[in-house]
Amino acid sequence: MTPAPHRLSVAPMMDWTDRHCRAFHRALTRHALLYSEMVTAEAVIHGDRTRLLGFDGVEHPVALQLGGSDPDRLAEAARIGAAMGYDEINLNVGCPSDRVQSGRFGACLMREPHLVAECMAAMGAAVEVPVTVKCRIGVDDQEPEIALFALVDACAAAGVATFVVHARKAWLEGLSPKQNRDVPPLDYALVRRLKRERPHLTVVLNGGVPSLEAAVAHLAPDEQGVALDGVMLGRAAYHEPALLGGVDRAVFGAPGPDVDPFDAVARHRPYLAGRLAEGVSLHAMTRHMLGLMHGRPGARTFRRLLTVEAIRPGAGLEVVDRAVDAVREAEARRAA
Repeated sequence: MTPAPHRLSVAPMMDWTDRHCRAFHRALTRHALLYSEMVTAEAVIHGDRTRLLGFDGVEHPVALQLGGSDPDRLAEAARIGAAMGYDEINLNVGCPSDRVQSGRFGACLMREPHLVAECMAAMGAAVEVPVTVKCRIGVDDQEPEIALFALVDACAAAGVATFVVHARKAWLEGLSPKQNRDVPPLDYALVRRLKRERPHLTVVLNGGVPSLEAAVAHLAPDEQGVALDGVMLGRAAYHEPALLGGVDRAVFGAPGPDVDPFDAVARHRPYLAGRLAEGVSLHAMTRHMLGLMHGRPGARTFRRLLTVEAIRPGAGLEVVDRAVDAVREAEARRAA
Protein backbone atom coordinates (compact mmCIF):
# COMPACT_ATOMS: atom_id res chain seq x y z
CA MET A 1 0.00 0.00 0.00
CA THR A 2 1.34 3.41 -0.96
CA PRO A 3 1.33 6.02 1.82
CA ALA A 4 -0.52 9.22 1.01
CA PRO A 5 -1.28 12.36 3.02
CA HIS A 6 -5.00 11.76 3.31
CA ARG A 7 -7.62 12.06 6.01
CA LEU A 8 -8.90 8.93 7.73
CA SER A 9 -11.54 9.08 10.42
CA VAL A 10 -13.46 6.68 12.62
CA ALA A 11 -17.21 7.09 12.31
CA PRO A 12 -19.45 8.21 15.15
CA MET A 13 -21.76 5.39 16.22
CA MET A 14 -24.48 5.77 18.82
CA ASP A 15 -23.80 3.79 22.02
CA TRP A 16 -20.44 2.65 20.65
CA THR A 17 -17.94 5.45 20.15
CA ASP A 18 -17.94 6.84 23.68
CA ARG A 19 -14.89 8.39 25.30
CA HIS A 20 -13.51 5.00 26.39
CA CYS A 21 -13.79 3.65 22.86
CA ARG A 22 -12.02 6.69 21.45
CA ALA A 23 -9.19 6.44 23.97
CA PHE A 24 -8.73 2.79 23.03
CA HIS A 25 -8.70 3.57 19.31
CA ARG A 26 -6.11 6.26 19.93
CA ALA A 27 -3.80 3.57 21.31
CA LEU A 28 -3.83 2.07 17.80
CA THR A 29 -3.54 5.24 15.68
CA ARG A 30 -2.10 8.64 16.52
CA HIS A 31 -3.36 10.40 13.38
CA ALA A 32 -6.89 9.23 12.55
CA LEU A 33 -9.63 11.72 13.41
CA LEU A 34 -11.97 10.30 16.05
CA TYR A 35 -15.60 11.36 16.37
CA SER A 36 -17.90 11.66 19.35
CA GLU A 37 -21.33 10.11 19.31
CA MET A 38 -23.95 12.50 17.98
CA VAL A 39 -25.18 14.87 20.70
CA THR A 40 -28.14 17.17 20.13
CA ALA A 41 -27.58 20.89 20.42
CA GLU A 42 -30.23 21.06 23.15
CA ALA A 43 -28.44 18.38 25.18
CA VAL A 44 -25.15 20.23 24.85
CA ILE A 45 -26.72 23.50 26.02
CA HIS A 46 -28.89 22.14 28.83
CA GLY A 47 -27.44 18.74 29.73
CA ASP A 48 -24.57 17.40 31.80
CA ARG A 49 -21.64 18.58 29.72
CA THR A 50 -19.05 16.60 31.60
CA ARG A 51 -20.94 13.37 30.95
CA LEU A 52 -21.97 14.18 27.38
CA LEU A 53 -18.89 15.98 26.10
CA GLY A 54 -16.03 15.11 28.43
CA PHE A 55 -12.98 13.53 26.85
CA ASP A 56 -9.39 12.73 27.71
CA GLY A 57 -6.50 14.66 26.18
CA VAL A 58 -5.15 11.44 24.65
CA GLU A 59 -8.08 11.45 22.20
CA HIS A 60 -6.90 14.39 20.07
CA PRO A 61 -7.61 14.94 17.24
CA VAL A 62 -11.28 14.49 18.09
CA ALA A 63 -14.44 15.93 16.53
CA LEU A 64 -17.76 16.68 18.18
CA GLN A 65 -20.78 15.63 16.14
CA LEU A 66 -23.94 17.66 16.71
CA GLY A 67 -27.54 17.08 15.79
CA GLY A 68 -30.05 19.87 15.31
CA SER A 69 -31.66 22.27 12.89
CA ASP A 70 -31.81 25.59 14.76
CA PRO A 71 -28.91 27.82 13.66
CA ASP A 72 -28.71 29.75 16.94
CA ARG A 73 -28.83 26.61 19.08
CA LEU A 74 -26.23 24.89 16.94
CA ALA A 75 -23.98 27.93 17.08
CA GLU A 76 -24.18 27.92 20.88
CA ALA A 77 -23.50 24.20 21.04
CA ALA A 78 -20.54 24.63 18.68
CA ARG A 79 -19.12 27.37 20.93
CA ILE A 80 -19.40 25.08 23.93
CA GLY A 81 -17.73 22.21 22.09
CA ALA A 82 -14.89 24.37 20.84
CA ALA A 83 -14.37 25.82 24.32
CA MET A 84 -14.09 22.28 25.69
CA GLY A 85 -11.28 21.60 23.24
CA TYR A 86 -12.79 19.70 20.33
CA ASP A 87 -10.74 19.99 17.14
CA GLU A 88 -13.72 20.01 14.76
CA ILE A 89 -17.48 20.46 14.95
CA ASN A 90 -19.52 18.24 12.63
CA LEU A 91 -23.23 18.45 11.81
CA ASN A 92 -25.04 15.16 11.28
CA VAL A 93 -27.22 15.24 8.17
CA GLY A 94 -27.23 11.49 7.73
CA CYS A 95 -28.77 9.63 10.68
CA PRO A 96 -32.06 8.00 9.61
CA SER A 97 -33.58 7.01 12.97
CA ASP A 98 -37.20 7.85 13.81
CA ARG A 99 -36.12 9.71 16.93
CA VAL A 100 -33.81 11.90 14.92
CA GLN A 101 -36.47 12.62 12.30
CA SER A 102 -38.99 13.62 14.95
CA GLY A 103 -36.53 16.21 16.18
CA ARG A 104 -36.01 17.57 12.65
CA PHE A 105 -32.37 16.67 12.34
CA GLY A 106 -30.29 13.96 10.77
CA ALA A 107 -31.00 12.65 7.27
CA CYS A 108 -34.37 14.39 6.91
CA LEU A 109 -32.40 17.64 6.56
CA MET A 110 -31.23 16.45 3.15
CA ARG A 111 -34.57 17.88 2.02
CA GLU A 112 -33.67 21.33 3.39
CA PRO A 113 -30.23 22.26 2.04
CA HIS A 114 -30.69 25.98 2.61
CA LEU A 115 -31.57 25.42 6.28
CA VAL A 116 -28.48 23.25 6.66
CA ALA A 117 -26.43 26.04 5.06
CA GLU A 118 -27.87 28.54 7.56
CA CYS A 119 -26.92 26.22 10.40
CA MET A 120 -23.39 25.81 9.07
CA ALA A 121 -22.94 29.55 8.55
CA ALA A 122 -24.00 30.17 12.16
CA MET A 123 -21.68 27.46 13.48
CA GLY A 124 -18.78 28.69 11.37
CA ALA A 125 -19.22 32.23 12.63
CA ALA A 126 -19.28 31.00 16.22
CA VAL A 127 -16.01 29.03 16.34
CA GLU A 128 -12.46 29.09 15.05
CA VAL A 129 -12.17 25.31 14.55
CA PRO A 130 -13.39 23.72 11.28
CA VAL A 131 -17.10 23.02 10.88
CA THR A 132 -17.96 20.07 8.65
CA VAL A 133 -20.98 18.16 7.36
CA LYS A 134 -21.67 14.40 7.38
CA CYS A 135 -24.48 13.57 4.98
CA ARG A 136 -26.15 10.94 2.80
CA ILE A 137 -26.45 11.13 -0.98
CA GLY A 138 -30.20 11.66 -0.63
CA VAL A 139 -33.34 10.41 1.09
CA ASP A 140 -36.41 8.52 -0.12
CA ASP A 141 -37.36 9.49 -3.68
CA GLN A 142 -34.74 12.23 -4.08
CA GLU A 143 -32.43 11.99 -7.06
CA PRO A 144 -28.96 11.70 -5.49
CA GLU A 145 -27.30 13.56 -8.36
CA ILE A 146 -29.49 16.54 -7.47
CA ALA A 147 -29.87 16.20 -3.69
CA LEU A 148 -26.19 15.68 -2.87
CA PHE A 149 -24.95 18.53 -5.02
CA ALA A 150 -27.68 20.86 -3.77
CA LEU A 151 -26.70 20.26 -0.16
CA VAL A 152 -22.97 20.50 -0.81
CA ASP A 153 -23.23 23.65 -2.91
CA ALA A 154 -25.45 25.42 -0.39
CA CYS A 155 -23.10 24.57 2.47
CA ALA A 156 -19.99 25.42 0.47
CA ALA A 157 -21.46 28.86 -0.23
CA ALA A 158 -21.81 29.20 3.56
CA GLY A 159 -18.11 28.49 4.03
CA VAL A 160 -18.00 24.74 4.59
CA ALA A 161 -14.99 23.05 3.01
CA THR A 162 -15.23 19.43 4.21
CA PHE A 163 -17.99 16.90 3.54
CA VAL A 164 -18.15 13.32 4.79
CA VAL A 165 -20.51 11.53 2.42
CA HIS A 166 -22.16 8.23 3.29
CA ALA A 167 -22.57 6.87 -0.21
CA ARG A 168 -26.08 5.51 0.34
CA LYS A 169 -29.53 6.99 0.28
CA ALA A 170 -31.47 6.90 3.54
CA TRP A 171 -35.01 5.57 3.32
CA LEU A 172 -36.86 7.33 6.10
CA GLU A 173 -40.01 5.29 5.58
CA GLY A 174 -39.92 1.54 5.18
CA LEU A 175 -36.41 0.76 6.44
CA SER A 176 -35.06 0.59 9.97
CA PRO A 177 -31.85 2.44 10.91
CA LYS A 178 -30.04 -0.92 10.79
CA GLN A 179 -31.39 -1.67 7.31
CA ASN A 180 -30.37 1.82 6.21
CA ARG A 181 -26.76 0.82 6.85
CA ASP A 182 -26.94 -2.11 4.44
CA VAL A 183 -29.96 -2.19 2.11
CA PRO A 184 -29.73 0.97 -0.02
CA PRO A 185 -27.04 0.40 -2.66
CA LEU A 186 -23.72 2.17 -2.38
CA ASP A 187 -22.86 4.73 -5.04
CA TYR A 188 -19.16 5.36 -4.67
CA ALA A 189 -19.01 6.72 -8.21
CA LEU A 190 -21.26 9.63 -7.27
CA VAL A 191 -18.97 10.58 -4.37
CA ARG A 192 -15.99 10.51 -6.74
CA ARG A 193 -17.95 12.64 -9.18
CA LEU A 194 -18.57 15.16 -6.41
CA LYS A 195 -14.81 15.43 -5.84
CA ARG A 196 -14.12 15.60 -9.56
CA GLU A 197 -16.62 18.42 -10.12
CA ARG A 198 -15.87 20.25 -6.86
CA PRO A 199 -12.08 19.78 -6.63
CA HIS A 200 -11.66 22.67 -4.19
CA LEU A 201 -13.69 20.82 -1.53
CA THR A 202 -12.47 18.12 0.83
CA VAL A 203 -14.56 15.00 0.15
CA VAL A 204 -14.41 12.03 2.52
CA LEU A 205 -16.05 8.72 1.60
CA ASN A 206 -18.11 6.81 4.15
CA GLY A 207 -20.19 3.65 3.95
CA GLY A 208 -19.45 -0.03 3.52
CA VAL A 209 -15.65 0.18 3.70
CA PRO A 210 -14.71 -3.25 5.12
CA SER A 211 -10.97 -2.99 5.70
CA LEU A 212 -7.89 -0.80 5.73
CA GLU A 213 -6.89 -2.21 2.35
CA ALA A 214 -10.24 -1.14 0.93
CA ALA A 215 -9.84 2.32 2.44
CA VAL A 216 -6.43 2.76 0.83
CA ALA A 217 -7.84 1.57 -2.51
CA HIS A 218 -10.56 4.22 -2.30
CA LEU A 219 -7.88 6.85 -1.78
CA ALA A 220 -6.11 5.97 -5.01
CA PRO A 221 -6.67 8.30 -8.00
CA ASP A 222 -9.28 7.23 -10.53
CA GLU A 223 -8.70 6.92 -14.27
CA GLN A 224 -8.97 10.70 -14.55
CA GLY A 225 -6.39 11.26 -11.84
CA VAL A 226 -8.89 12.48 -9.24
CA ALA A 227 -8.44 11.17 -5.71
CA LEU A 228 -10.75 11.37 -2.74
CA ASP A 229 -9.42 13.30 0.23
CA GLY A 230 -10.27 10.76 2.88
CA VAL A 231 -12.18 7.72 4.05
CA MET A 232 -14.25 7.14 7.17
CA LEU A 233 -14.25 3.69 8.73
CA GLY A 234 -17.19 2.61 10.86
CA ARG A 235 -18.21 -0.87 11.93
CA ALA A 236 -15.06 -2.47 10.50
CA ALA A 237 -12.90 -0.39 12.84
CA TYR A 238 -15.12 -1.14 15.81
CA HIS A 239 -15.47 -4.89 15.34
CA GLU A 240 -11.87 -5.49 14.22
CA PRO A 241 -9.98 -2.57 15.78
CA ALA A 242 -6.57 -4.08 15.08
CA LEU A 243 -6.88 -2.75 11.54
CA LEU A 244 -6.41 0.75 12.97
CA GLY A 245 -2.89 -0.26 13.92
CA GLY A 246 -1.88 0.06 10.27
CA VAL A 247 -3.53 3.40 9.57
CA ASP A 248 -0.64 5.70 10.47
CA ARG A 249 1.77 3.96 8.10
CA ALA A 250 -0.60 3.10 5.24
CA VAL A 251 -2.60 6.34 5.11
CA PHE A 252 -0.43 9.00 6.74
CA GLY A 253 3.00 7.72 5.73
CA ALA A 254 4.27 7.53 9.31
CA PRO A 255 7.58 5.68 9.70
CA GLY A 256 7.98 2.50 11.67
CA PRO A 257 5.99 -0.71 11.97
CA ASP A 258 2.25 -1.02 12.51
CA VAL A 259 0.93 -1.02 16.06
CA ASP A 260 0.17 -4.61 16.96
CA PRO A 261 -2.63 -5.51 19.40
CA PHE A 262 -0.23 -6.28 22.26
CA ASP A 263 1.44 -2.89 21.92
CA ALA A 264 -1.98 -1.24 21.79
CA VAL A 265 -3.00 -2.83 25.10
CA ALA A 266 0.27 -1.67 26.67
CA ARG A 267 -0.34 1.87 25.40
CA HIS A 268 -3.91 1.79 26.65
CA ARG A 269 -3.06 0.44 30.10
CA PRO A 270 -2.38 3.84 31.76
CA TYR A 271 -5.76 5.11 30.59
CA LEU A 272 -7.49 2.02 31.97
CA ALA A 273 -5.68 2.39 35.29
CA GLY A 274 -6.57 6.06 35.53
CA ARG A 275 -10.25 5.51 34.91
CA LEU A 276 -10.41 2.54 37.27
CA ALA A 277 -8.99 4.80 39.99
CA GLU A 278 -11.83 7.22 39.27
CA GLY A 279 -14.42 4.49 39.77
CA VAL A 280 -15.18 3.62 36.13
CA SER A 281 -16.05 -0.06 35.76
CA LEU A 282 -13.63 -2.21 33.81
CA HIS A 283 -16.42 -3.54 31.60
CA ALA A 284 -17.38 -0.01 30.48
CA MET A 285 -13.94 0.18 28.88
CA THR A 286 -13.12 -3.38 27.84
CA ARG A 287 -16.42 -3.83 25.96
CA HIS A 288 -14.80 -1.82 23.17
CA MET A 289 -11.75 -4.10 23.07
CA LEU A 290 -13.50 -7.41 22.40
CA GLY A 291 -12.57 -7.61 18.71
CA LEU A 292 -8.92 -6.63 19.15
CA MET A 293 -7.58 -10.18 18.84
CA HIS A 294 -9.93 -11.22 16.04
CA GLY A 295 -8.47 -14.07 13.99
CA ARG A 296 -5.71 -14.89 16.48
CA PRO A 297 -5.37 -18.09 18.51
CA GLY A 298 -6.94 -17.49 21.92
CA ALA A 299 -9.28 -14.76 20.66
CA ARG A 300 -12.33 -16.53 22.08
CA THR A 301 -10.78 -16.74 25.54
CA PHE A 302 -9.75 -13.09 25.25
CA ARG A 303 -13.35 -12.09 24.54
CA ARG A 304 -14.74 -14.30 27.28
CA LEU A 305 -12.45 -12.91 29.95
CA LEU A 306 -13.15 -9.32 28.94
CA THR A 307 -16.88 -10.02 28.91
CA VAL A 308 -17.48 -12.32 31.88
CA GLU A 309 -14.68 -11.41 34.27
CA ALA A 310 -14.71 -7.67 33.60
CA ILE A 311 -18.25 -7.29 34.94
CA ARG A 312 -17.38 -8.72 38.36
CA PRO A 313 -17.23 -6.18 41.20
CA GLY A 314 -13.69 -4.94 41.73
CA ALA A 315 -12.42 -6.28 38.40
CA GLY A 316 -9.13 -4.60 37.52
CA LEU A 317 -6.19 -4.71 35.16
CA GLU A 318 -5.40 -8.29 36.12
CA VAL A 319 -8.37 -9.32 33.96
CA VAL A 320 -6.86 -7.56 30.95
CA ASP A 321 -3.48 -9.12 31.67
CA ARG A 322 -5.02 -12.61 31.85
CA ALA A 323 -6.84 -12.03 28.57
CA VAL A 324 -3.64 -10.94 26.82
CA ASP A 325 -1.70 -13.84 28.32
CA ALA A 326 -4.32 -16.27 27.01
CA VAL A 327 -3.63 -15.09 23.47
CA ARG A 328 0.15 -15.23 23.89
CA GLU A 329 -0.07 -18.76 25.30
CA ALA A 330 -2.37 -19.92 22.49
CA GLU A 331 -0.02 -18.48 19.88
CA ALA A 332 2.95 -20.15 21.54
CA ARG A 333 1.19 -23.50 21.50
CA ARG A 334 0.36 -23.17 17.83
CA ALA A 335 3.96 -22.21 17.00
CA ALA A 336 5.41 -25.14 18.98
